[in-house]
Amino acid sequence: MILVFGGTTEGRKAVEVLEEAGTNYFYSTKTGEQDITVHHGQRIDGALDAEAMLAFCREQNIRLIVDAAHPFASQLHQTIAQVSAELDIPAIRYERIYPERDPEMTWIDDYSQIPRDIHSLLATTGVQSIAKLKPLEREGIRVFYRILNRASSIALALKQGVGEEHLCYYDNPKDIPVEADAILLKESGLSGGFLEKVEAAQERGMRIIALKRPETPGIFTIINGPYGLRRAVEKLLPEFYPLHSGLTTGTCATAAAVAEALRLLKGETPDEVPVILPDGETIHVPVNYGDGYASVFKEAGDDPDVTNGLEIRASVKPSETFEILGGEGVGRFTLPGFDYPAGEAAINKAPREMIRQNLEPFGRPLQVTISVPEGAEIAKRTFNPRLGIEGGISIIGVSGIVKPFSEEAFIKSIRKCMTVAQASGSERVVINSGGKSERFVKALYPDLPQQAFVEYGNYIGETLKIAHELDVKNVTLGVMLGKAVKLAAGHLDTHSKKGTMDKDFISEMLQEADCDLDISAITLARELWEKLPQDKLQLFANTIIRHCETYCRPLLPNGQLTILLIDDNGHIYQEITSA
Repeated sequence: MILVFGGTTEGRKAVEVLEEAGTNYFYSTKTGEQDITVHHGQRIDGALDAEAMLAFCREQNIRLIVDAAHPFASQLHQTIAQVSAELDIPAIRYERIYPERDPEMTWIDDYSQIPRDIHSLLATTGVQSIAKLKPLEREGIRVFYRILNRASSIALALKQGVGEEHLCYYDNPKDIPVEADAILLKESGLSGGFLEKVEAAQERGMRIIALKRPETPGIFTIINGPYGLRRAVEKLLPEFYPLHSGLTTGTCATAAAVAEALRLLKGETPDEVPVILPDGETIHVPVNYGDGYASVFKEAGDDPDVTNGLEIRASVKPSETFEILGGEGVGRFTLPGFDYPAGEAAINKAPREMIRQNLEPFGRPLQVTISVPEGAEIAKRTFNPRLGIEGGISIIGVSGIVKPFSEEAFIKSIRKCMTVAQASGSERVVINSGGKSERFVKALYPDLPQQAFVEYGNYIGETLKIAHELDVKNVTLGVMLGKAVKLAAGHLDTHSKKGTMDKDFISEMLQEADCDLDISAITLARELWEKLPQDKLQLFANTIIRHCETYCRPLLPNGQLTILLIDDNGHIYQEITSA
């Protein structure tokens, strides 16, 4: 069993990660005021001292603790570290991502170090810090306290003798509702709105005083994002997840490049290296070293992948400009429609950006060559030859991590999410393939709660059936072109194993839309957006949406279905019958 301490943004993310397992756990907050829905987790509220935490962990057979509490909850961190050591239970600290400390700001270790050469101060450090700031008032400094606008916080502030005229409330990180010489901030990280607060204070010309975050006890395994949390849980409590995650080829290539750059430029050969993923979090990847290269053996987890176990190498040398090249076993694009032109190495945009971002701290341009010794042979067992990628595998990966799901488990998770969406009271449920498409449809429905957006992955048909079974009245289906052309042809499961792009059917739809277009050379459906004349885009969108409706509407007989077709730039097409 896992015990999570939350009450924060990180706590909320931890719940999302653990819910994927479908396994029971405990989620603890100090006040019980956080609005969060858990299905497999059991909520417990109230502060736990060391004795109570020890007793709880023994009674509930806790085998892993996740500390996702606020970075300034020092006493809790120390208590968890004490319990972890005494019971020999591993502990994970879900840290925030912190920007580098700006030397132009005043950094302090505790409240006693606040400079006294100021006349007024806006304290954004929370209601619990009021007692520590009261001495400033006795020294003639006028202090304003910005606190959460909730009854318990206001009552506590008034109880400590703060007049209402000295209280202001937190609604937005950029809100500075009073005039003051200086602002006091906690080093609260990106998720705590630290940069936004700093920017707002700088615009006002205020002196910025920042309280440094406490040191994390050494007993913790430290992660700073959801993928790192999942991988840490898989390592420390393997049985919690029925299926384990893996790494993309892009992450493997990046780790190999970082390791070889460390060896070349610093003479270091660590057993594992940090890799910054596209979402900004950092994970650590085991690496190996050879003659003139570093390498990573591809780890697919429980995701069925023919590249599992492949050695992905990176060689690095100084260069006049930053370059990423493909060596042995890395395929080459031979047709248009990809991120890079024909002839370029089949290393997609996301992994190229990962490699570049992770090598930037070395401070000099480098030439990186990625190679996969067995790539040419393995590529014959992939879709690469059909897509016009020849000579090897592709280096791909948008998130950097491969999260495996059996079909049964994924559909169960869809049902859970749909149940939560319905329980949220939202007037509409918006289903989407996840990631990119969700960002676009969220912009269209800014007033809907987060729970209203449900990821269907490839299981469009199953998701609509679940919506019908739960009697969801209004459903919006957001779909991008690659899945839309499969759905329009009747493939309610759009996984590449279940159905590939049918050019003949697409040509028929183009004719219906009065579009005379030769698509024999395209390899990806998204190329159509560039080839279609502007005046035909809506007509083509109408045609695709109508075909999708043919298969989707019968699955939601008692509800209203809206289908949105989304292009790569986020433009959303809805059927316009008069177009």
